[in-house]
Amino acid sequence: MSELLLRGVRRGVGGDLADVRLSGDRVVAITPPGEPAGAAEVLDADGGTLLPGLVDAHVHTVQWAAARRRIPLEGARSAAEAVDLVAAHPCGPGELVTGAGFRDGLWPDVPHKDLLERALPGQPVALFSGDLHALWLSPAALKLVGREQHPTGVLLENDCMSATAELPVASRETQDRWVAEALEAAAARGVTGIADYEYTDTIADWTRRLAATPPPIRVDCVIARFALDLAISRGLRTGDVVPDSGGLLTVGPLKVFVDGSLNTRTAYCHDPYPGSPSFGLLETPPAELVPLLRKAWENGISPAVHAIGDHANTIALDAFAEVGCPGRIEHAQLLRAEDLARFAELGVIASVQPAQQPDDRDVADRYWASRTARAFPYGALLAAGARLEIGSDAPVAPLDPWDGIASAVSRTDDDRPAWHPEQAIPLADTLSAAARGRSGVRAGDVADLVITAEDPAESADLRAMPIRATIMGGKVTFRS
Repeated sequence: MSELLLRGVRRGVGGDLADVRLSGDRVVAITPPGEPAGAAEVLDADGGTLLPGLVDAHVHTVQWAAARRRIPLEGARSAAEAVDLVAAHPCGPGELVTGAGFRDGLWPDVPHKDLLERALPGQPVALFSGDLHALWLSPAALKLVGREQHPTGVLLENDCMSATAELPVASRETQDRWVAEALEAAAARGVTGIADYEYTDTIADWTRRLAATPPPIRVDCVIARFALDLAISRGLRTGDVVPDSGGLLTVGPLKVFVDGSLNTRTAYCHDPYPGSPSFGLLETPPAELVPLLRKAWENGISPAVHAIGDHANTIALDAFAEVGCPGRIEHAQLLRAEDLARFAELGVIASVQPAQQPDDRDVADRYWASRTARAFPYGALLAAGARLEIGSDAPVAPLDPWDGIASAVSRTDDDRPAWHPEQAIPLADTLSAAARGRSGVRAGDVADLVITAEDPAESADLRAMPIRATIMGGKVTFRS
């Protein structure tokens, strides 16, 4: 059994120096510095801080891997500016041009297929919104997905997701290579695990990838709604290790949507959007949600419910209460005060993405006016006893946990003052939420670890946190 000695680490934030011995996939001893190495390989940490490995609790892996190669549109301040960014990118005739990250909630103009056609006549163009809930297509791209008659070329929610699945994609081999590269980059930021919320048969996809190249991280394979019956027929249960995966793959929860998103104004709210009669979009009403959650739970599959608007979160919590099962709410971006305590009472994890809060503060101020004191309410959730887990929702935000950690602590990512600083959470709680509840490293723990070059409590820039090494299952997956 291989042994690794981590020489001269600081045990956690503000911790003392120690040597930490790993054997196989476990931490077996923590001793004062200077322990003889014996037969162990030595990794000199040079006083770096040892923390539990970071787990991104919500990733769309293939979409993130592809988005790293798309034209970035995050900085576009209008539809016209987004089109200019796309038009400046060289492309071959007939090649599908893809861009990602546009946020039109505050634009002075509206996206439309005609804008793309004027700039790139006859060219298929597909632009993905920053929240993945809208897809902006040119006429040629609409033809590719059989929607030539669509009036605007801007597809929302279910239309967006079905059209995304019908667009031409790179070969399976190419996509798998992109995923491998993306996960190597994640390991370099201290990530030892993810939950993959891709809308596919994730277990089949990851079993294939594992056979070719074992990933440097552990993967929870989330079950898409269309695959629920298949998962039940296979006897899969949430938390089970996928056979022959060496512990790298586990069965995740069932993903169900209750509503849409803030930027597309489809998050389902108790109050209408300003200047509109719309309350958002209710994708799965209670009469459909409750039996779906019950079916999953009775077959050993835990639910993970997408809910962003406050009414969607109330509906999701009501469904958990009626079924009598624990689970997760993904996003929980806007909550009523009376719903905060229900997370702990019902055993529902708040799976949140703090990096999205600075991105969405302005659009929230416009469309959730007078309600933003309870938007992205991490401090209130923590005070109410809820368990928080942090993810990125990549590609909505980068697959870099330090971006989310910094946003949760500071409530800003630029030179503006913190947005609702009362909802910030302490660094120790944030690090634990980013490590799936682990709050320190102890003998007997699984050796999923990260060594930072700086003590996070003393860092001047958490987003730029330098990583000295990442270790998953006792094996070094990144070393600076």
